[in-house]
Amino acid sequence: MTDALKRLSDEGVAIWLDDLSRKRITSGNLAELLDQQHVVGVTTNPSIFQKAISEGDGYDAQLADLAARKVTVEEAIRMITTADVRDAADILRPVFDATQGQDGRVSIEVDPRLAHRTKATIAEARQLAWLVDRPNTLIKIPATKAGLPAITETIARGISVNVTLIFSLERYREVMDAYIAGLEKAQAAGLDLSKIYSVASFFVSRVDTEIDKRLDALGTPEAKEARGKAALANARLAYEAYEEVFSSERWAALDRAQANKQRPLWASTGVKDPAYKDTLYVDELVAPHTVNTMPEATLEAVADHGRITGDTVRGTYDQARADLEAVAKLGISYDEVVQLLEDEGVEKFATAWNDLLKSTEAELKRLAPSEG
Repeated sequence: MTDALKRLSDEGVAIWLDDLSRKRITSGNLAELLDQQHVVGVTTNPSIFQKAISEGDGYDAQLADLAARKVTVEEAIRMITTADVRDAADILRPVFDATQGQDGRVSIEVDPRLAHRTKATIAEARQLAWLVDRPNTLIKIPATKAGLPAITETIARGISVNVTLIFSLERYREVMDAYIAGLEKAQAAGLDLSKIYSVASFFVSRVDTEIDKRLDALGTPEAKEARGKAALANARLAYEAYEEVFSSERWAALDRAQANKQRPLWASTGVKDPAYKDTLYVDELVAPHTVNTMPEATLEAVADHGRITGDTVRGTYDQARADLEAVAKLGISYDEVVQLLEDEGVEKFATAWNDLLKSTEAELKRLAPSEG
């Protein structure tokens, strides 16, 4: 094993695990990853919970209790998922304390079916923060148009947020603006800005998957040459935008009030195309004050053979622009691709949530006590 994970941490990249299950918590595996693999945070999403609850029997005892109480399937899901997040948050609490709140975080997502409903998203975020009741929780809100004002209002109430499903550079700038607007409102309300944190989850691999598919359909030498470059270019230009926004005059006023910068978080960093190195979206996105949330397979690959050679983001912006321009010159619309990916991302999480509803309902019926 190399010590690539330590080098990654030393470069200012926080390593978070993109997975959670009750088995991972109760077996001691999560604590082990913190101790041995430099993991300092956890992200979840509806797909992760759907997989965790549908596999194995780790949830049977709680499901049996919920079935005996005849709770609704919606309530059952919230009780199960918030219990996992609460327990994971407790395991990560020493990291949270040691990093003064920056890391040691566990994310939990609002119901993805609310992605286009601002007020319902705000209400759900407040409810989740209350249910989990841990200071090291991040509430995940999707970066849809309706999600932007929900981000501002949630931050304004002092609730820390993980903004998810960001694909476009334009939307990322809107996300940063929503965060800053929320901090300004929180400051006006007299809240302590040093206690409010946020990350902005910029999705990586899905960009290559969609653009490469379109390049392959063209089949030209120019299209072949452009494969596998768009996702990194997109993420690197997002970091350029981050540097610009958080060195602005507007930010300086909040910085003086001890506000925390919203860190870029590289999400969807598992490599989908076997033609690419399986650590591509980790090795090539090393920059200070970032987070990389990895599925366990990617974490293990980086630990085994990742090549961490220092900052691989700053200084690449001109080449990144050229790489995206090369794709555009081939007739592939950036705006069309990122909107499609956002729509698909929301739909995939909503589908996973509905699958979770169905499988949980089936389990509640299976475990329901016979009457009498």
